[in-house]
Amino acid sequence: MRSTYYITTPIYYVNDVPHIGHAYTTLASDVIARFKRLDEYEVFFLTGTDEHGQKVEAAAKNNGVNPKEFVDKVSENFKNLLNCMNFSNDSFIRTTEEKHIKSCQKIWKKLLNNGNIYLDKYSGWYAVRDEAFFSESEIVDGKAPSGAPVVWVEEPSYFFNLSKWEKKLLEFYESNKDFISPKSRRNEVISFVKSGLKDLSISRTSFSWGVKVPNDKNHIMYVWLDALTNYLSACEYSNEKNDEVFKKFWPADIHMVGKDIIRFHAVYWPAFLMAADLPLPKKVFAHGWWTNEGNKISKSLGNVIDPFQLVDKYGIDQIRYFLLREVPFGNDGDFSNSQLINRINSDLANSYGNLFQRVVSMIFKNCNEKIPLKPNNFNIEDLTLINSIKNSLNDYRILIDEQKFDQYLKNIWVIISNANKYVDEQAPWALKKNNFERMEVVLFTLVETIRQISILLQPFIPDTAEKILDHIKIPRDQRKLESVGFILKGNIKISLPSPLFPRI
Repeated sequence: MRSTYYITTPIYYVNDVPHIGHAYTTLASDVIARFKRLDEYEVFFLTGTDEHGQKVEAAAKNNGVNPKEFVDKVSENFKNLLNCMNFSNDSFIRTTEEKHIKSCQKIWKKLLNNGNIYLDKYSGWYAVRDEAFFSESEIVDGKAPSGAPVVWVEEPSYFFNLSKWEKKLLEFYESNKDFISPKSRRNEVISFVKSGLKDLSISRTSFSWGVKVPNDKNHIMYVWLDALTNYLSACEYSNEKNDEVFKKFWPADIHMVGKDIIRFHAVYWPAFLMAADLPLPKKVFAHGWWTNEGNKISKSLGNVIDPFQLVDKYGIDQIRYFLLREVPFGNDGDFSNSQLINRINSDLANSYGNLFQRVVSMIFKNCNEKIPLKPNNFNIEDLTLINSIKNSLNDYRILIDEQKFDQYLKNIWVIISNANKYVDEQAPWALKKNNFERMEVVLFTLVETIRQISILLQPFIPDTAEKILDHIKIPRDQRKLESVGFILKGNIKISLPSPLFPRI
């Protein structure tokens, strides 16, 4: 039986248009999903939109439409981003879907029946922008820690007994060291929980756009209990008659999130799940934020980075490569146009693109338009190059499982650099005149190396990797990770290549 792998992005809040942060989180998830498929996992990759809450209700009012009309329109923008960035999600969940609403009400009833919900009154600071409650000690200069304005709220509310789960959460973190990554976020979460957890208000009465609380029509569910439940809804948690999908994929292998929502995913969510007698996800990874040319990104500064415009200007694979190569995943990063252009020209056009171009052109011109037959007289330097990926496949698996995307790409580019160096040292153009057979061995070694590199680059730059594998006629069923383990038979007819990455 094939192993399963369930990966999620956060569901994106529909009060605005998609920006580089949304693209970044989904891209990282997409790369993992694609890699796992190459490694023969049965993958379920989920993304979607978060469509309830006070912020959405206010945004719809400002646009002069009802909330459902508003979310229908804005949700489409996030679906468009999937096509724009060539994301391979298996499902797209919307919190206005019937199956999601049923899941929310199911988990609520479970929490209630288990004695983990009670009715009381909420008094405290609430940030509409963050959809979050804050204690007096967290308010700085009249604002939330994020800088969002807060309002004093007093209303009847159902509470979740979060304080009861403090010790169990700490025990869970201790026995599951990899549950929160990177380490800096893990320390932050543990410190927050150790400082003491207060019971959490999980319903509102002052607005109406949300999931109704079962058996109390005056209350709607707190938007974060609603939002987090999407991970269950998508794998058919509410479908009790047919729970095969839920049994197959839950618990999730990884929730990919931005660092601003780590508390919801690493504290509230596991507590809700423990309280509902459900298994906990295996990992939450909280990545960093982007700045733009050294400045914090904000609408007021007018420097929001539009992924649609970037792709239109530079190309999909160029943007995918840059975002995951530029910064160690988990750290904050600075988006610089000059650095982006440098990466496209240096890494993609000059190194990878040029290697493919010159090797395949030489084969076309000098080997009767055919990849030579697999030789049986390799030299040590040929085998060193050919085996450089083969012998370290497991390292790439580990780098993906640890979300070290930049290191994965660095490792590949070392091999690309070695292959370019090998071309210069072996000088096949000179061998053509005095040792034609050796020239064929050298060109075969290079095209075999390009094949392996391109198989491993499929998760990151899928369009380009596909073009290369198509060009050298690698069958679709021979593009899996395990396919790296065998060597081309050769004698494959090819055509003259065209440049893959136009220089900027």
